[in-house]
Amino acid sequence: MLRRLHPDQPDSFAFTPDNLKWAEAQMKKFPEGRQASAIIPLLWRAQEQEGWLSRPAIEYVANMLDLAYIRAFEVASFYFMFQLQPVGSVAHIQVCGTLSCMICGAEELIGVCQDKIADKPHTLSADGKFSWEEVECLGSCANAPMAQIGKDYYEDLTAARLGEIIDELAAGKVPVPGPQNGRFAAEPLKGLTSLRGHESGKTQYNASVQAAVEIGDTVKRIDGTEVPLLTPWIDDGTIKTKPKAKPAKAKEPKPAANKPTDETGVTKQQAKAKSAAKPVSKSHPDPTIEKQPETLSAPRDGGADDLKKISGVGPKLEGVLNELGFWHFDQIAKWTPEEIAWVDSRLKFKGRIARDNWMAQAAELAKKG
Repeated sequence: MLRRLHPDQPDSFAFTPDNLKWAEAQMKKFPEGRQASAIIPLLWRAQEQEGWLSRPAIEYVANMLDLAYIRAFEVASFYFMFQLQPVGSVAHIQVCGTLSCMICGAEELIGVCQDKIADKPHTLSADGKFSWEEVECLGSCANAPMAQIGKDYYEDLTAARLGEIIDELAAGKVPVPGPQNGRFAAEPLKGLTSLRGHESGKTQYNASVQAAVEIGDTVKRIDGTEVPLLTPWIDDGTIKTKPKAKPAKAKEPKPAANKPTDETGVTKQQAKAKSAAKPVSKSHPDPTIEKQPETLSAPRDGGADDLKKISGVGPKLEGVLNELGFWHFDQIAKWTPEEIAWVDSRLKFKGRIARDNWMAQAAELAKKG
């Protein structure tokens, strides 16, 4: 299926303050320099906030992660869970059309969606409140046919019941999710033969449905204010981390019975320790030795080079480099290991310069003019 961005796009996108806090916490789950690994949860949060992924939302997330826009577009267009067109303001209904559900009446559910919402999938209803699509197996085969609406499964559906659910949602109600035929969960239709714990009446619904009932509105957009905010590692904006262990003091190597290895008086253990303290290579210098490279207050008369052509440099990093005084490929190509350490300590993602070898890339781009 060809997936393209919707022709009508909003002017801008921004996370709500609470969602921004959530997104920043997601980024901190990954090692320094690997924040791009948070691309899927951040895109998903943007979709949960707006209902679908617009171009401004994808670019906003890419900027947060210092990714080239095309990388974010690749992810958003590859996974079908991301909606690239507007969805209903009240609910988007996903009807399972795979084997078990198809055998048990999924086509009738699709017929209800066509009659009450729109003739074609991914099309808004006349009032803009609903949209629908047929999806692959959602893993609730024992309760077929079923549909996912918002964050919940509505199982053991009939065409009549799905019509009632759509009417209830349109009226501002949130129907109780889960089995719609009286089943507690996925027990046999003829009744339980074991695991009868719920029959004591301690719980009215299975755990998934109970949580949805307690939340109260599981079709609304997520803005971060709902309870619980799904960021257990955040407390009032403070990232919870394990206390860092105090670094152990480096032990001085003991001389081998005070017997020097040569006329300088350096023992074997001392020589080994001194060797281990050296930088690994020129591309990985001692980060404690820094030297400021030559910088410019503004680009030369010909204009600034497009530093984004260097693999690993996105719009955000280009802006940081410009602020530091780097506008041209030939400046970067001449960085020494000590100068790399100086620049590296001022970037958000440390280690990227050496890892992507910006100097070699910049030298080649400078040659091409």
